[in-house]
Amino acid sequence: MATKKAKKVQYLGTGRRKTAIARVRLIPGEGSITINKRSLEEYFPQDTMKLIVNQPLVATDTKGKFDVFVNVKGGGYTGQAGAIRHGIARALCVADAEAYRATLKKEGYLTRDPRAKERKKYGLHKARKAPQFSKR
Repeated sequence: MATKKAKKVQYLGTGRRKTAIARVRLIPGEGSITINKRSLEEYFPQDTMKLIVNQPLVATDTKGKFDVFVNVKGGGYTGQAGAIRHGIARALCVADAEAYRATLKKEGYLTRDPRAKERKKYGLHKARKAPQFSKR
């Protein structure tokens, strides 16, 4: 007879920011954060990026309660940090909606930031930068 293994409890969330997409897994643990198989300190050497990633955990007072595993791709480091924050917030809502949703919503971590790069238009150098104008 085959015995059934107890399934590990994990909470999933997907975060997006600009062109970055982060897939986040929260597993009850001691609070380690792993991004693309590297530690948070190794992946984001800047303190501001570490702060952004930790914001939902600090707001909900769950800093040492979950191990966070993130797979992130696309975008730059600020976009990736924002995507991870969004993903962690969504995963926390899956974990316990009644306890965390109101706090996360109030802080604005559940809202996807719609700002993205504007497309280049023809006749211009960039999205809005026009060629130099000369009267003569």
